[in-house]
Amino acid sequence: MTDAQDLRRRTAELLAAHPPATTDRLEFLRARFDAGLAWVHFPAGLGGLDAPRSLQAVVDAELAAAGAPDNDPGRIGIGLGMAAPTVLRFGTDEQKQRFLRPLWTGEEVWCQLFSEPGAGSDLAALATRAVRDDEGGWVVDGQKVWTSSAHLARWAILIARTDPDVPKHRGISYFICDMTDPGVEVRPLRQITGEAEFNEVFLTGVRIPDAHRLGAVGEGWKVAQTTLMNERVAIGGSRLPREGGMIGVAAADWRARPALRTHDLHQRLLKLWVDAEVARLTGERLRQQLSPTLNSVRAGGAPTGQPGPEGSGMKLAFARLAQEISGWEVEFLAEDGLTYDDWTMRRPDGVDFTGREAGYRYLRAKGNSIEGGTSEVLLNIVAERVLGLPPEPRTDKDVAWKDLPR
Repeated sequence: MTDAQDLRRRTAELLAAHPPATTDRLEFLRARFDAGLAWVHFPAGLGGLDAPRSLQAVVDAELAAAGAPDNDPGRIGIGLGMAAPTVLRFGTDEQKQRFLRPLWTGEEVWCQLFSEPGAGSDLAALATRAVRDDEGGWVVDGQKVWTSSAHLARWAILIARTDPDVPKHRGISYFICDMTDPGVEVRPLRQITGEAEFNEVFLTGVRIPDAHRLGAVGEGWKVAQTTLMNERVAIGGSRLPREGGMIGVAAADWRARPALRTHDLHQRLLKLWVDAEVARLTGERLRQQLSPTLNSVRAGGAPTGQPGPEGSGMKLAFARLAQEISGWEVEFLAEDGLTYDDWTMRRPDGVDFTGREAGYRYLRAKGNSIEGGTSEVLLNIVAERVLGLPPEPRTDKDVAWKDLPR
């Protein structure tokens, strides 16, 4: 079994064969993937070595010390955190070979076509239709919304309704959509920050070959659960050092501006610091609880290494902390907390919570309780699937989608 010593040896061999100082960035990233050092817990041949997930930190530390380039994870986070685990679990061998390498290297950006204007919190009520064509493929029509990175994306993970005559959760299928298809139209959605980080996407006669379907027809909701659980861990369970992220920025402000300190603000900062540290350690424990390898996925058995509903609790904590910390920071900095550098309408590559002003953080954090599953929905998931409390009554559970009021 691969251990830390073996990974250090493999990393040293990669660096010797492809010195970061003289190797093209993309060439280095491709070589790293081929060496199994991209995500070490993935199967051999798909960027990994079937190693324990926790050993990824060993590789990352060695490469960082050598000045090796990374794959710009902030820009390709949807591909890394959502598309890749779903393709790995449900994709065919051909799909895994085609999509995982350029996804990881950042050659192909991914987005997520899930939410709709009439199906956000109740995602299973989605109305985008996928209908079989004469060639055995699919023709998709509908509208999606809140689509991060759609303006950059080459591919999208898409769920669409393929059978309106069955209850809403059972008539959905999951596809990989080509964002360059002429029927795909991406329109920016300007946010409270002034930027258009999100988009709405209109799909008109978009053709998808059946070879780009993930999972069985009608079982898209099952496939989507893998995506959503990984999304919540990706958002709420990022690996951070102690006093990393937004609490680190707030603590630095406190240390740098003694004249603004008050007893009340001090007590609130201490509580937020403790809450952030608890969330960080809980996220680390959650990652360690994931099975170390994904062998049973490849063998067709019960999936391993997949996040469960506990990830919803991590995402809940992240949203609350981001909003409370950014609110504390704006209050502490007084008039300086309201400054914001640029209201220009632009379409950024990603979100930067620590490299911008307090005013940006305060405004952008408002979206944290909506994106990746609203806090209200996640509270239900934690209550029912983690704590085992009685579920809410759902009168539409056995009603055909076409008969639901809209």
